[in-house]
Amino acid sequence: MFDELSEKLEATFARLRGRGILNEADIKEGLREVRRVLLEADVNFQLTREFLERVEKKAVGVAQLRTVSPAQQLVKIVYDELTAMLGERREALKLSTVPPTIVMMVGLQGSGKTTTAAKLARKLKAEGKPTRLIAADVYRPAAIDQLETLGAQLDVPVYADRGTTDVVRIAKAGIDAARRNRDRVVIVDTAGRLQIDDEMMTELDHLKREIHPDEILFVADGMTGQDAVRIAQGFDQRLHVTGVILTKMDGDARGGAALSIYGVTKKPIKYIGVGEKPEALEEFHPDRMAGRILQQGDVVSLVEKAQEAFDADEAKRLEKKVRKEGMDLNDFLTAMRQIEKLGPLEGVLKMLPGVNTKMLKQVKAADPRRMKHVEAIVLSMTPNERKTPGVMNGSRRARVARGSGRPVSEVNRLLEQFREMQKMMKKAAAAQGGGGKFRPNMFGMR
Repeated sequence: MFDELSEKLEATFARLRGRGILNEADIKEGLREVRRVLLEADVNFQLTREFLERVEKKAVGVAQLRTVSPAQQLVKIVYDELTAMLGERREALKLSTVPPTIVMMVGLQGSGKTTTAAKLARKLKAEGKPTRLIAADVYRPAAIDQLETLGAQLDVPVYADRGTTDVVRIAKAGIDAARRNRDRVVIVDTAGRLQIDDEMMTELDHLKREIHPDEILFVADGMTGQDAVRIAQGFDQRLHVTGVILTKMDGDARGGAALSIYGVTKKPIKYIGVGEKPEALEEFHPDRMAGRILQQGDVVSLVEKAQEAFDADEAKRLEKKVRKEGMDLNDFLTAMRQIEKLGPLEGVLKMLPGVNTKMLKQVKAADPRRMKHVEAIVLSMTPNERKTPGVMNGSRRARVARGSGRPVSEVNRLLEQFREMQKMMKKAAAAQGGGGKFRPNMFGMR
């Protein structure tokens, strides 16, 4: 997400920082480069022009600053304007004071609307808001089956009626079911088309007038760039959408849709899809995203992700066990699985300040299956070997290598890394509390 944009902006600002004191010509040259980078990222031309006009206006006098690096000050101005371009502040889902809150999902076919509806239901349920899905796409083959399958996987109830194609009737019956079951939110998955047509819009407008949704969320494929912006305008003109969800952002290295859609439609981006897994739906925070684009990190989102991913009870159990008996390979595997829930290492590193594109390219070059290999090696050991890794002699290592399908060298490397970790944790435990007191945040957990 935004990899190309981040890399090019980083290179531009690095050149400016290298000059020390900037004059007006330097700033204008830098902004010309920023303009080129934004246009290459498929950002709307008019928005790019207005963005640079505001930056240049604010940058007047930057060249005369002595207390702050002019280049750093320029980066701060660009950060502020990027934040404004992305929507200025987080716009949360509007919840009705009288449940259930009705959320209507709209968008073209292929945008990921049905999958996103299920992801949003999972997220709301995890936040303590019982949610029901309504299958109101009666045209796409297997749309109802897909939603029911996703609902079963996520333990979210789905209302469907295969006996009618009257979407208003289906939606109203689903909302009544939600009221009876005291659901806080209902998400209506509507039909899409391959392109905007009057028949689809008429049906959606009729549905809107009948069920009075609290939110109408337009779901767009972020990889389609300016097409997503144009389609969003079409939906908004007919339905007056209240927010946007951009999907497939993990595959969009440019980010033109995200940087343009608010500026053109003035509709806030509420969530972004960053992967195929059910949990791969993130709240959208304009200020945090601007920080990521400029490689300033996003520690707040990382902490929130960790709090959601880590099992507090498991962390306490692990802390108690390790404090009493020391760490073994079972504990190591448990901790690694907790960390794995944060998602791909590359995505985690992007949230840390100071991590640049060169570092990320090195991570990309690493084998993403490494954790699975580690897991296979550990699980190929006997319970006694996991508990007391010191018994692992040459023949045992060879057996584990055969059982896990990995070379003996990988088994040796894992055991060596584990010994080093044990030493490090003993030192850290002594430093933290004296007498070997161990704290759970040594695993990154609280």
